[in-house]
Amino acid sequence: MPSVPSSGEPAPADGALPPASLAGLGTRPFGVYVHVPFCATRCGYCDFNTYTASDLGLTSSDDPASPASWLEGLRRELDLAARVLGSPPPADTVFLGGGTPSLLGGDGLVAVLDAVRSSFGLRPGAEVTTEANPESTTPELLAAIADAGYTRLSLGMQSDVDHVLAVLDRRHTPGAAVSVAGAALAAGLRHVNLDLIYGTPTETDDDLRRSLDAVLASGADHVSAYGLIVEEGTALARRIARGDHPMPDDDVLADRYEIVDDVLGAAGFGWYEVSNWARSVDARCRHNLVYWGGGDWWGAGPGAHSHVGGTRWWNVRHPARYSAALAAGRSPAEAREVVTPDEAHLEQVLLELRTVDGLAVAALDGPGRSAGDTAARDGLLDPGQWARGRAVLTRRGRLLADGVALSLAGA
Repeated sequence: MPSVPSSGEPAPADGALPPASLAGLGTRPFGVYVHVPFCATRCGYCDFNTYTASDLGLTSSDDPASPASWLEGLRRELDLAARVLGSPPPADTVFLGGGTPSLLGGDGLVAVLDAVRSSFGLRPGAEVTTEANPESTTPELLAAIADAGYTRLSLGMQSDVDHVLAVLDRRHTPGAAVSVAGAALAAGLRHVNLDLIYGTPTETDDDLRRSLDAVLASGADHVSAYGLIVEEGTALARRIARGDHPMPDDDVLADRYEIVDDVLGAAGFGWYEVSNWARSVDARCRHNLVYWGGGDWWGAGPGAHSHVGGTRWWNVRHPARYSAALAAGRSPAEAREVVTPDEAHLEQVLLELRTVDGLAVAALDGPGRSAGDTAARDGLLDPGQWARGRAVLTRRGRLLADGVALSLAGA
């Protein structure tokens, strides 16, 4: 999800939103994000808001930080959301992320979707996605969620090469994600995404090509591919600091991105966001398009972020604090902020420019158009699209997307 600041004004205990933010609710796409904070182990590169059983010190299912307490808190937050929004629109999209949602098992995933249906309802044809790891996904789980109405599975593959998976501290073996992807399609899920990470220390160009070959053999119709970012405080960052591995090289990351784009493009996948490729328009992730297009979403769960009508807020991070707040009848929101016009403009440029449809030139001021003229001459924006009133990144521009966006926004 789009990142948000970690500071802001205190959020009201009842979760109430400014009336201006509720105006127009239902006229914009509306999504529900559910954060599942549990993982079996922590991957060395991960700095997400996730917890293992040992992190939480769980002793029983009644523990305030347990999955059972989390699910009860989630039901309460979704009911709170429905009250705060008044007449909430049915969800166009639902996305379970984490963490590892597949650790909930089929029954747990079905219970989460039932809770969303109970509080919001689903629009006909809604996209419903859950993330999963190959080692915690079974045929029984896939059958259960397909029957319950899930339409999309997003698998954390990262690589199909043993030594690369080892550096990332991934638990699954090569071939596992491909096998699960095929089983998901056989179970009746309409779309499958595979996540890849490129630029991992020890990875070669051939390793990446091998992973891409596995993706193409899997039947997946969507790929998300991200250059490795070494986050401070992670196990991987500590190993790099000790000299166990080299820091990823920006030039290597750019070369690997071009390999991804070349291989997927030749196989019929089109990029529609800088880090995302789909085999067809129907296979694009509609939930992410809610974020990139400035829609509304309610993020439920520990540390989840939300945005409705220009107000955004974020929940307390620890599962025990999250469950306790809701059990006491309070909103779990930690803080919030109202987005200023300047902030909204910057975010529109940053997000829309990353997509294949780009940004309307009319959204830019005079200095922004001048910067766009320069970017088009320099091969960072498509000159033909620019002449037709759209700022659309070339492939070289995609490699420098944030810098181009900041120049257009005058930031």
